[in-house]
Formats: sequence, C-alpha cells, structure tokens
Amino acid sequence: MGLLMREETQINGNRLSAFVGASSFAPQVEDLHARLERDGIVVLPDLLHPEALRAMQEAFASRLQRLRWNNFEGYQKTEPYRHMVEDVLVLDQGFVDLVLHPLVTGILDLYLDDQYELTEAKGWKSLPTKRDFHGWHGDAWYDQAQCDEIHKEVKLAIYLSDVYSGAFNYIKGSHRQQHPRLVKNTELAGTDASQITELLGPAGTAFLFDTSGIHRQGVPMLEERQACFFNYHNPRVTLQQEDIDYYRYHPLVLNAAFLGGLTEKDQRILGFGNKTNFQRAFVRAGQPSMFYFALSAAHSAELFVKQLRERIRARVLRMGTRT
Repeated sequence: MGLLMREETQINGNRLSAFVGASSFAPQVEDLHARLERDGIVVLPDLLHPEALRAMQEAFASRLQRLRWNNFEGYQKTEPYRHMVEDVLVLDQGFVDLVLHPLVTGILDLYLDDQYELTEAKGWKSLPTKRDFHGWHGDAWYDQAQCDEIHKEVKLAIYLSDVYSGAFNYIKGSHRQQHPRLVKNTELAGTDASQITELLGPAGTAFLFDTSGIHRQGVPMLEERQACFFNYHNPRVTLQQEDIDYYRYHPLVLNAAFLGGLTEKDQRILGFGNKTNFQRAFVRAGQPSMFYFALSAAHSAELFVKQLRERIRARVLRMGTRT
C-alpha cells in the first residue's frame, strides 16, 4: 500500500516521477533484504528513468567545474585523488526521489530499526590513479568505546558515470563481524576471490551495503569515476568524537523546491525536526593555510581595483557630459 501511495503522490503532484514502476518492486523487497542480510551488499534493479538520471548527472557535473570559492559553487578538495560534492540533495529532484525510493526504504525498514534516518548525502569524482589511496576498511562512525554492539549503518550508492575500472569492492559476509576499522591487506591474504564483489557497471548502477563490511575503492582507476553515497543509520546512536568535531552528520541540507508530496515517513527519513546532532554556531577547529590568506588578500585587492576603475570611469563620463 505504501509503495502505491508514494507513486500516486508523485503523479498527483504534477511533476515527473523519477521512479521506475515503483509498485512493481514490492515482491522483490524480501528477496533483496535477504541478500543484504546474507552478503552485506545487494545490487538493486534499475531505479530511475533515464531522464531523471541525466538530470542528476548534469546537476552533479555543474559542481565539478571549479573548486568552491567565495560565491562560486563547486567541489571541495581535501585529498589529492577525489573532488567532493557535499549536500547533493539540493542539486536535483532525482536525488531526493532516489533516497526515498520505495524499494530502498522497504529494504531498510527490514534491515534497520524503525528510527533510521538519512544522515549524509555526498558524492565524489575520483581521478585516474594506480595508487591504492582508499584501501580496505569498514566505516567507523559510532563511539565504539561506549558499546559492545556493532551498530547497523547502510549506504545507498549510485554511479553517475560508467565504471569499468576502479570499481567498488566488497568482501561478502564480512559485515557485522567486528567493529568497523581500517584493514591491512595482509589481514586478507587468505580471502577467496569468490568472496570479493567487484561492482562494475554503467551509470545508474545502484546498490546497498552494510558499512561494517570490509570494502574499498578498487585500483587501478583508469578513468574518472563519479558516484554518490547516502548514509542511513539511527541518528541517536552516539557518534565517534572525530565526526562530532568535524560536524560530519549534521542535519541534512535540503531544497524546498524538491520537498512536495512527502509522507510522514519521508519526513522522518529526511530528519525533519530532529536536532539530535545539530550543533549551534558550529565552527570547525583549526585554521586555513597561509595560501588561503594570500588568496583572500589578493581577492580583496582585486575588488578594490575593480571598484576604483568604476569610480574613475563614472567620473570621466560625468566630465564628458559637462562638455
């Protein structure tokens, strides 16, 4: 019933639905959930219409044109081989429709507790390299010192470009075996190749995985890879201090234009009204580099010169009108 209701809301809202036959996925939910429970990862069937995928690709690519600077939107760069785009839910309707897709939430309803929310939405363009810069690991996010339980977190991933090298790798069955951490290659020396899933595929390929499982970005990467990842977990679980300091799981940044026709469940998943991890007047620790201050000073000088030229031009024009 919930699947049909979501689809009907999209149609009555007079906007193109990004969902591909949403109600037809209902019988698949239990099977896909069973695979996620068994392997820790499951590839999803096509979720988006081609038009919706193209719009998402165009919106994402618009942020990859330049480094974010002053009033120019763009990507962030915190490491050599990836360009990061945060808060992708503001870019296009398709991203919001994807994270609330009935097939996705149907599987999550069975796998996670009923308090889960979407806690992060970001993407990367990974650059060609032979370096193993993002090796084997499980995603640490909760305070492991305060609990023995391995808390559940699931990520939804989607490729926005064709991926035929440097694909996502996952060791099937490695989820919920230990608290997530970095894993050395030597620890996996005896791993059978049949246990490793390599997710090659065209743009639009989507999958869910338990982040406690051991995974990595494969190498070598022979062409650019564009992909987005969306985290779902219970936001009331105490975060590790590193993520609190970084304000990583802040409340989602949303675009009001994309929030029509939401159900109560949709609003809960998007974290409406939940201030659990909100930090008032947050300021990130540390200081920018000297390069930042040099660029800021140069930009201020550029603005001053521009304003001075405009004043001189205006004065010349006034003198011309008098003669």
